[in-house]
Amino acid sequence: MAPVTQKAQQAVARNTAIRTKAFAPEYQGALGSLSVNSSLTEVLERGIEAVRQAEAAGDQRELARCGLAVSEAYRRLGKVEAADRAWKASYRAARGAGDPGAMAWALWSGGTLARQRGALPLAFRLLGLAAEAGERGEDMLVRSYSLAGLAETGRIQGDYQLVGELHEQLLSEARSRGEARHAVWALEGIAQMHRNTGSYDRALALFEEAARTAAAADDRRGRAWALRGVADVVSARDGDAERALALLSEAESICRAMNLSSALAYNHKMRGNVRYRAGRYAEAAEEYTRSLGEFRAMEESRGTALSRLGLAKSRARLGQDPAETARELRDVRRALERIGLRQARDMIAKAVTELGLDPSLVPLGDDEDNGDHAEGLNPATIGASAGTTAHAGV
Repeated sequence: MAPVTQKAQQAVARNTAIRTKAFAPEYQGALGSLSVNSSLTEVLERGIEAVRQAEAAGDQRELARCGLAVSEAYRRLGKVEAADRAWKASYRAARGAGDPGAMAWALWSGGTLARQRGALPLAFRLLGLAAEAGERGEDMLVRSYSLAGLAETGRIQGDYQLVGELHEQLLSEARSRGEARHAVWALEGIAQMHRNTGSYDRALALFEEAARTAAAADDRRGRAWALRGVADVVSARDGDAERALALLSEAESICRAMNLSSALAYNHKMRGNVRYRAGRYAEAAEEYTRSLGEFRAMEESRGTALSRLGLAKSRARLGQDPAETARELRDVRRALERIGLRQARDMIAKAVTELGLDPSLVPLGDDEDNGDHAEGLNPATIGASAGTTAHAGV
């Protein structure tokens, strides 16, 4: 990965105050005037109409570009089967039009959907193809977004050492371009890695910076996710449940206004986490039950498994039979490992210790072949990709 020079670092420092409002590059063609804060129902309605008009006109390029917005709206609304059909239709139209940039955006949408559904190997493949297509089409923005998608997928998988540097590089690039939305994403990703490794002070500072940056750029979606991160750290580090719940209420109002189904489900799961840490186990169980239903409705595997884990722990605290808790923890471990989360066994081992269960009831060895482990990122490939992006001026 290309080193950042002192001159470049100084330039980044001068640009830490993002100069532009957030924008949504996935809204293209006739939908280019849509705001990053547009309601997803509005995006979907306008997108479906634009697709219909493009089909009637036989305009494959416009069909691909407008179909992208439809795919993303469906995905964020949790309608995964419709999103899957939409991104594939967008890709076919882009291929028919001979537009590699539009092909790249469709692949990016498909890869993001795959990650949302817990299909990490597919996410890696589609996002890698998206980055290559973006380079062929000289669309460096979609290439940057695709690299960010690869970095986020690796972060979710738990491969912090590999993707941490890429997060930092993409943050520098976003700041140097004054691109608020991408800077907010990178700040939140870096913050999450610090939080997960116990660096609470650094995590809180980064989440708060992300929230401020998002507010200044009018990026409501980014602010909702950042507030969730702040609430998590405030709860875990300070034990301040009431402040954390107030932050989550502010974030929830944003999610509801924009119909952000996935973000809302993660908000509810975090409410469960906050209440569990405060010893309010019955309330926590209610929140986890709610988020579990939401994640299942949108077929989001990771959120489903994490909600099940929280619910099992809450029920254990409320007196559930230890054998039943152990059975649920075994099932959750398998679900997390099928997704490809490297930290799955550590999470379950921590729960076993925390709940005082007999470790023999929840074996953590290789008791079965799950057959669907996620493939990791290739360090050489991702390093070369990031370096090429930097030299391309992204």
